[in-house]
Amino acid sequence: MRPSRLWRAMTPLITAGALALAVVGCSSSGDDAKASASATPGQVSGTLRLGYFPNLTHAPALYGVEKGIFAKELGTGVTLKTSTFNSGVQEAEAVLSGALDAGYIGPNPAVNSFIKSNGEAVRIVSGATSGGAALVVRPDITSVAQLKGTTLATPSLGNTQDVALRYYLKKNGLKTDTQGGGDVSIKPQDNSVTVDAFTNKAIDGAWVPEPTASRLVAAGGKVLVNEADEWPETKGQFVTTVLLVRTAYLKKNPEIVRRLVSANVASINGLNADRDAGATVTNTALGKLAGKPLSDKVLTSAWKSLTFTPDPIAASLLTSAKHQEELGLIKNPKLDGIFDLTILNDILAKQGKPTVSDS
Repeated sequence: MRPSRLWRAMTPLITAGALALAVVGCSSSGDDAKASASATPGQVSGTLRLGYFPNLTHAPALYGVEKGIFAKELGTGVTLKTSTFNSGVQEAEAVLSGALDAGYIGPNPAVNSFIKSNGEAVRIVSGATSGGAALVVRPDITSVAQLKGTTLATPSLGNTQDVALRYYLKKNGLKTDTQGGGDVSIKPQDNSVTVDAFTNKAIDGAWVPEPTASRLVAAGGKVLVNEADEWPETKGQFVTTVLLVRTAYLKKNPEIVRRLVSANVASINGLNADRDAGATVTNTALGKLAGKPLSDKVLTSAWKSLTFTPDPIAASLLTSAKHQEELGLIKNPKLDGIFDLTILNDILAKQGKPTVSDS
């Protein structure tokens, strides 16, 4: 069985913003479906509870909400309620408990949710972001061998970066365990405290997503491993963020999910049409959630490592799941059906763009 800590429910950090409303309880998807059925033809009504992180790797959500793309695509009949989280494990629990209908989330928590529910509870309906993760360490650490005896942080046990770090150490002959022991002590903690922990020398480094990686560099750290270099088989592309939907919600509210996927694609198109403007808008949204925007130096450094794409880069997700299995975090992962890209590929085809694969 998986370590119990991997599935420990945690209270999400809810950040209020112009469109960010706290999730309270679990609204009925059945009610949404009835409302949709009774709406005027061509219209849809209901509620969509959407989760995401105050991370640049979740830029399609940050940018889309800030620019009003989600509100426009969903239509006036759909109430959008957004919540922010600091870890995929937290957000996955919110999805599985029914507190969220959909969320931008890392591939490993998505896989874990699928397996935990015996392949029933969730579906990946689109990709969002590739890249944007690194191991940043003290400047005196120049090789993997020097990591022995150090303490490194990850966002949470079993999350995407946590698995990446553990697998990297394993293939380099360094042992870890889920209790923080072994050759390298791994300390899962919220990204919000990692920079201070590094500055105070409570940790020697961290494998984290952007912008935390660039913030660590700005605090005096150095990049020991750019995760893109660990994916030669996909030419440096690896999925960092996917769009996940509860299966029950998808079945009862297919038109709302279609509009959600359409909003995600529109946000990605906007980010790619003008990357500089996209960075500015995303940083504005991030500033509203985090209290202040990123410095120009950190934003520029972090932004260049990110690729925004609706392609979930399925090959990297499936490979990462195998890594989890080798680490003993999951057993016999059966992932047939984790992707439902039907809506996405229909949208892409209508835009004259290449469809994406689930294998």
